[in-house]
Amino acid sequence: MHLLNLGILAHVDAGKTSLTERLLHSAGVIDEIGSVDDGNTRTDTLALERQRGITIKSAVVSFPVDDVTVNLIDTPGHPDFIAEVERVLGVLDGAVLVVSAVEGVQPQTRVLMRTLQRLRIPTLLFVNKIDRRGARYGDLLSSISERLRAAVVPMGSVEDLGTPEAAFLPGLGPDAAAVLADHDDELLTAYVENTVSRDRLRAALAAQTCQALVHPVYFGSAITGAGVDALITGIRELLPAADGDPQGPLSGTVFKVERGQAGEKVAYARIFSGTLRTRDRIAFGDAGAEGKVTAVSVFDRGTDIGSDSVPAGRIARLWGLGEIRIGDAIGVPRKAYDHVFAPPTLETVVVPGLGTDRRALHLALTQLAEQDPLIGLRHDEVRQETAVSLYGEVQKEVIQATLAEEFGVHVTFRETTPLCVERPVGTGAAVEFNKKGSNPFLATVGLRVDPAPVGSGVRFALDVELGAMPYAFFKAVEDTVRETLGQGLRGWRVTDCVVTMTHSGYSPRQSHAHQGFDKSMSSTGADFRGLTPLVLVEALRRAGSQVYEPMHRFRVEVPADTLGGLLPVFAALRAVPQTTETHGSRCVLEGTVPAAQVHGLERQLPGLTRGEGEWGCVFDHYAPVAHGAVPERARTDHNPLNRKEYLLNVTRRVA
Repeated sequence: MHLLNLGILAHVDAGKTSLTERLLHSAGVIDEIGSVDDGNTRTDTLALERQRGITIKSAVVSFPVDDVTVNLIDTPGHPDFIAEVERVLGVLDGAVLVVSAVEGVQPQTRVLMRTLQRLRIPTLLFVNKIDRRGARYGDLLSSISERLRAAVVPMGSVEDLGTPEAAFLPGLGPDAAAVLADHDDELLTAYVENTVSRDRLRAALAAQTCQALVHPVYFGSAITGAGVDALITGIRELLPAADGDPQGPLSGTVFKVERGQAGEKVAYARIFSGTLRTRDRIAFGDAGAEGKVTAVSVFDRGTDIGSDSVPAGRIARLWGLGEIRIGDAIGVPRKAYDHVFAPPTLETVVVPGLGTDRRALHLALTQLAEQDPLIGLRHDEVRQETAVSLYGEVQKEVIQATLAEEFGVHVTFRETTPLCVERPVGTGAAVEFNKKGSNPFLATVGLRVDPAPVGSGVRFALDVELGAMPYAFFKAVEDTVRETLGQGLRGWRVTDCVVTMTHSGYSPRQSHAHQGFDKSMSSTGADFRGLTPLVLVEALRRAGSQVYEPMHRFRVEVPADTLGGLLPVFAALRAVPQTTETHGSRCVLEGTVPAAQVHGLERQLPGLTRGEGEWGCVFDHYAPVAHGAVPERARTDHNPLNRKEYLLNVTRRVA
């Protein structure tokens, strides 16, 4: 049996879920096609998804195509739920990227395509809605090639475009050989000599598609079914089947975690190697946790069914692993789980409603964070507040509705604020010695902070001998450094720096005759964990830090005659157009805007453009805060910036 794990990706409203329904119907899995508008689709199972008509959580459904079993994963299209897409990418064998024939390439389409190309995931393109008025063909193909920077091969032509009778006529056009010859010298020679056979062309297309060098493009309509049969043929013939040795060592990746009816964790995992069986005891995660798999189900013909085992290549639901998290490796780690999309750039404080139990709220938020690892929770014990990081306002509304419907917890939110970062502007060093001065800890720690290139993150280095003291103490310092850098001089996460340990020292283990270990005379990990924040913030204070705010790159298309009223609003909200192009009566602006102003622009755009403005934006970079007061964020730790307060909170041995 051949397996293919296929992702369906698109910008919002491109018709991705409708295409999923059509594929299931064409494969004979469902008798009636569900409608997003009617809220009865197979993959949008959450009540909130049905109400809003958007996909929020990824869903897996299986269907057969001749001798191939396809596990199809429907993903959200709205950029606020990009974390759901990120989790899926690492388990795919291939993808279908859906583009609307009317709206064309959108900012989210470009983000998705760049990521698919970077990960070298074989991808077919399906241009949907050819039956809609305003649908395009020739100029849209050019736009796809140019804006997505992709080598595309049209897989046919369209007749009666923009009408309910629109049809897709399969067949490789004369340009296909030229595109494929760019990546194949032998084919180029045959192309020049005009000796390219149809079979040779088809073989080159399949090979180059599997290598993600070219991307076949199909046109059709998920509503009428036009072009869908051709797409299914392409899925079967052009995308690579799942590989993996069922007899090899167990290796898999968890890409989704949900709660079952009894509140138990259910993990969705792709098995890359080996075979996982019910009652197996397996290792998972970076910490080497272990758990026993109590039940397994696999996907087959539109549903999931119980199974005793999961061989390599399959996707399964696993029960019994109570501590498992999204991104965890199962068995032998395949590769480190890494983010491929930008992290959230916004934050808001969750305000419990009248009569809401704070403990129940904290538990509910924790479970939501388990299901979405890019939603960060920040709990302030002093103020008894919890902040949650976000991608956008729609996500905030969804969190609010989810807490109410699934957990019975009612909340509101404070105003959304941008998540800034801090970067060192110079070099600073500090040291505190064991049993000297006002140091109450039995430890010597010296640290130097140096700026590092943008995007490099945080690196910890040693300028002392590793054997100078027990390794556990070095590990305590490194872990505490990374934790402390979560809140810099103004409360923001510190990044793009190198922290070097320059001094170390400890008090060896002391004991009295016939007595046990004397903690008052011997260093412990707690001493290093307690002292490190004081030294680090002093070094950072001497280095100095600058606050950077998140900036989004936007693209907006508006009627040209509305530009005069739009530009002053852009200027007031610190949006800076960098390129302006006019196409007939339409004008396209691209530029940057602070993340804090994005929602305001989105709200005002319809009124400023008679409802005809098209807006899209994605995170681009961090820029120094250049306007107004430098933003600060309240600390949630013991505040090592205030030595007296810190020591009172951390230890009773106050100097």
